[in-house]
Amino acid sequence: MSEKEILAQLIAMSRELGRPENDYVILGEGNTSAKIDEEHFFVKASGKYLADSDENTFVKVKLNGALAILDKDNLTDDQIKELLFAACADPDSSIRPSIETTFHAFLLSLPGVNFVGHTHPTPILAMMCSINAENIIRGRICPEEIVFCGPESVYVEYGDPGLALGKKIRESVYRYIDKHGCNPKVIYVQNHGLIALAGTADEVIAATAVACKAARALTGAMIFGGVRYLPEEDVERIYVRPDEAYRLEQLKRARNR
Repeated sequence: MSEKEILAQLIAMSRELGRPENDYVILGEGNTSAKIDEEHFFVKASGKYLADSDENTFVKVKLNGALAILDKDNLTDDQIKELLFAACADPDSSIRPSIETTFHAFLLSLPGVNFVGHTHPTPILAMMCSINAENIIRGRICPEEIVFCGPESVYVEYGDPGLALGKKIRESVYRYIDKHGCNPKVIYVQNHGLIALAGTADEVIAATAVACKAARALTGAMIFGGVRYLPEEDVERIYVRPDEAYRLEQLKRARNR
């Protein structure tokens, strides 16, 4: 896929995630990214609106340059800003990459991950602001959630948006990979929001939509007396069922129809 085609898919994904009726973000909230090749990626510029995404919304960033920031400690805000500018592929760029560029770089460095969408959906934020947030998202409540959001979610404790949060996400994702032997599909961040990562833009959109549906269903279940999670053996079975794998594969191919 050409760089132009990747950018076009990123723009379409970002506009969908930014649609006001979805209630995923408001104002300049959220950020998205797409891997161009092994050396570069696009990420939303700071302050841009997802719903208004176009070719000028994104910054081309050097992957290794952004990843290197995650290995540094005790940086001031000004130092992080300077390093983000230095990681831009165009040294004369007048727009600054999102402060959360580092975690996008990390996630896009994982094998098979080409698109990332970070949003702040109201139903998910309601859960993430709960004192029971980590326990609420541990289980799965319906087959669609298993197929599109994976057998388990990553939970990340709150971190200062930027470098601190990026480090926490990296640590939590590595623990998930050690446990499951695969990448996660969704990441929940305490008091912050949701991150969806996938090989295609359509999968990111689907994971975000299903995660929000699950959040609303969980809220309803708690109102009606408590949540009945699917048994772990059923979750594992559904995740590897051929018909569910086929359904996911059809989603991956949807962009090429």
